[in-house]
Amino acid sequence: MLPVLNENATDFDAGSSAEILREDALLDEYSRTISAVVNRVASSVVNIRVEGRGGGSGFVIARDGFILTNSHVVHGGEKFEVTLHDARTYPAQLIGADPDTDLAVLRIDAANLQHVRFADSGKIRVGQIAVAVGSPYGFQQTVTAGIVSALGRSMRADSGRLMDDIIQTDAALNPGNSGGPLVNSAGEVIGVNTAVILPAQGICFAIAGNTAQLVAGWLIKDKRIRRSSLGIAGQNVPLHPRVVRFHKLPRDRGVLVAEVEPHSPAAHAGILEGDVLLGFKGQPVATIDELHKRLVADEIGVPSPVMLLRKTETVFLTVVPAELRPPSPSPRRQR
Repeated sequence: MLPVLNENATDFDAGSSAEILREDALLDEYSRTISAVVNRVASSVVNIRVEGRGGGSGFVIARDGFILTNSHVVHGGEKFEVTLHDARTYPAQLIGADPDTDLAVLRIDAANLQHVRFADSGKIRVGQIAVAVGSPYGFQQTVTAGIVSALGRSMRADSGRLMDDIIQTDAALNPGNSGGPLVNSAGEVIGVNTAVILPAQGICFAIAGNTAQLVAGWLIKDKRIRRSSLGIAGQNVPLHPRVVRFHKLPRDRGVLVAEVEPHSPAAHAGILEGDVLLGFKGQPVATIDELHKRLVADEIGVPSPVMLLRKTETVFLTVVPAELRPPSPSPRRQR
């Protein structure tokens, strides 16, 4: 005698089959999306070898041979070699590097190269697809996929400056992925992969595409990024609550001037060791990072008012920022 299936069981099986079909369709669509992304960008992704120092990844940003990568990938190198997706290899020239944003531009003598398109990274959202292409451990054209895990992260560059607007992703990255592109589902670059946390899983970071475009343009034009400087060494310190109340200060922290460089803008302005910097050009300054954000290239040579706390009194001086000398960072980050 054959077993009899009740109506509920039949309905359950039919429902389960439909759900499985829907899941299969979603997986197929996801696979097609990733494949389409790879087809759009893979030919623009390159492997970079630095003589005696290993290497990393990069990607073509202009058809006449300009390649964007990380500063820490090329730092300290003298000879560079770029391998394209079709195995063609070219010597490369370092056009410029900016350790403060961990970005660098190389150029090879090749024409009509397939280059990437940039998306507006200000419009990306947490949860959207993120695809990374690079050369981890030298394995070229390796693709991993995940999502944008978080936005607006901050991290330290090798120069010590704070990098803002960092994208966090769970797309698997490994040493060698640094400098490769992080792209969206349309195959447009939303970031430049820059760092991995090796003991962790699914925590990787990329420099926002808008930042990368801006810095790359300046590096191609001027070979460096110009910034201004006061010529001080400082540290973040809390302010006594009585001082904050008495002077009606907007912040309860400031930057203690620990050292003033001889003949620097700060020295000429009369800033002294032991002063606490509270404001720059009418804007409060509570940390060294906030001061760095205000000391852009446009401030070079421009007289600017500063507010200081000297012992218990506020002092107002005028300082003329000078151009910051190029930093000399030590390579630390995993490639």
